[in-house]
Amino acid sequence: MKSFFGSLKTELEEDGPFLTRQDSRSTLFSFLEAFYNRQRLHSAIGYKAPTDMEQLAAAA
Repeated sequence: MKSFFGSLKTELEEDGPFLTRQDSRSTLFSFLEAFYNRQRLHSAIGYKAPTDMEQLAAAA
């Protein structure tokens, strides 16, 4: 969890404070779905991105 919140804090610091709750929700959703779950390297799958692993599995 510390790693996740560290990544979240680092990535979202550039955006500054949120003006509305909806703004924060959409930004968090974008971070989670576009970067953290898809592009970030995962140690459990050999430090590859999940999208890369899905492409390798589909090609096999």
